[in-house]
Amino acid sequence: MMQKEAYLQESTRRWKDSIAHYLNLDIRKYGRTLKKLNLGGFLLFAFFLVLALFPSLFAPYSPTERFFSYESPSTAHLLGTNDIGNDILSELVYGARISMMVGFASACISTLIGLMIGLCSGYFRGTLDELLMGFTDVVLTIPKIPLIIILGAFLHPSIWTLILVLGLLSWESIARVVRSKTLQIREAGYVKSARCMGFSSFHIMRSEIFPNLTHVLLPKFMLATASAMISEASLSFLGLGDISMKSWGIMLSFAFSRGGFIRDMWWWYIPPGVCITLCVMSIALIGFGFEERDKEYGKRGVDAE
Repeated sequence: MMQKEAYLQESTRRWKDSIAHYLNLDIRKYGRTLKKLNLGGFLLFAFFLVLALFPSLFAPYSPTERFFSYESPSTAHLLGTNDIGNDILSELVYGARISMMVGFASACISTLIGLMIGLCSGYFRGTLDELLMGFTDVVLTIPKIPLIIILGAFLHPSIWTLILVLGLLSWESIARVVRSKTLQIREAGYVKSARCMGFSSFHIMRSEIFPNLTHVLLPKFMLATASAMISEASLSFLGLGDISMKSWGIMLSFAFSRGGFIRDMWWWYIPPGVCITLCVMSIALIGFGFEERDKEYGKRGVDAE
């Protein structure tokens, strides 16, 4: 019993040390951490996140409020109005919430699926590993964009349908990376000790292996978010999005189909395109920063104290 208690205390300490090391909670290292995550990308992402969380603080009007249609930029409407008289700047601000929600929700689903499949495959190995990786290979060969277009055409256009489809078709690379890392960690000394002491497989995966996978999951999660936002914008531009919830992609679609391009209303179609580009770029920069941290963490080794 005393051995088990000592082991649990050591396991808790190792988890805390792992998180502290990864996040660099030491103030002296904090500046270097921000540099690794690319400070510019982090600040840009923070701006879009605040925009999405508190749109009413930045939007001059309600997105449903109507004025004269096809107005040019002026002091009253900095980006003019669209075909039905909505203020384009207000639509742009509120659209950040929808676009980022699709990206993050889809990434959460794909990361969770990839984590479960990769963790079980890498830890149990054997027949289960072959079955799960065979299923992953099958999903990997499916052409995703055509499938998403077909599903979007036959199903009722909905933002929740889009989130589910994007999340359920974007987990393969995450599963492979998690499996590879789990195969490495399961041979570590502290995992073997936990197995010898009789702890369940679920406890070992949750308490011993999962904490050492966070540095792998974070960059994959950020890059999955960026990929989902690009996919959402592409599908919305093709008219497969939910027009009742205006995202940046829906704004581009409306500008193309309702006279924005013909009338050369650059203030209608360029701003959402720029926002998509900058937001995706900021998320990608943060993801690359996490990948750099992953390389340093890998050099340290899972058994190092």
